[in-house]
Amino acid sequence: MSWQDRFSLTGRKALITGASKGIGAEIARVFAEAGADIVALGRDAADLAATAAAVRAQGRRCLTLVAEMASPTEPVEACETALEDWGTIDILVNSAGIANVAPAVDFLTEDWDRMMAVNLRAPFLTARTLAPAMIAQRWGKVINISSQTGVIALDDHAAYAASKGGLNALTKSLCAEWARHNVQVNAICPTVVMTPMGIEVWGKPEKGDPFRNATPARRFAEPVEVADAALYLASDASGMVNGALLMVEGGFTSV
Repeated sequence: MSWQDRFSLTGRKALITGASKGIGAEIARVFAEAGADIVALGRDAADLAATAAAVRAQGRRCLTLVAEMASPTEPVEACETALEDWGTIDILVNSAGIANVAPAVDFLTEDWDRMMAVNLRAPFLTARTLAPAMIAQRWGKVINISSQTGVIALDDHAAYAASKGGLNALTKSLCAEWARHNVQVNAICPTVVMTPMGIEVWGKPEKGDPFRNATPARRFAEPVEVADAALYLASDASGMVNGALLMVEGGFTSV
């Protein structure tokens, strides 16, 4: 098998949560360029339509599904719909997430509960729903979009860090259960990513420069850099990578 074939997603079907914008939308585009058909899952139908157009421009199929990831039932129902329509899903990317930051003493209980529902419970629900078909065909990839904050502490990130640290632990636990079935489960842990939301929060020099200057690379990540890491983890090239936390953070956690 050539290196092009090892990194190809031709013939694969990928379900991507949070695909309406940002990192999820970029992963959908890159995966389609690599040959995958895409189930794009998100909250905003209009933004999902834009993602679908980008996927179809690559000559690939795209099924769009609207779901609220904070719900205990909608992520499961969306995955079941995808399975009914397409038979199996080969690749799951849990990209949907929310990030409320505040000092721990000021953080509201309802905000904590919603963050855990979206960032931790929803990835478990989607993986639990889609894994049986992956196990049955003895091929599957689960990729969780986590954060450097799940590995290293940052001020005002207690709830977010707890949700992403839990996601990292979930990644390793699912690896331990499913690796014997040739299903790889890995997480990507980015730094700040220059999505529209990232630019809004970190774009002002007084906010972003101290964080950026504390990063050895002296810059933040671009969405395509996270998408390219996801492409590697989704491909045959990463068949022996399992339970990994792939840091895409310019060296921030190394110093």
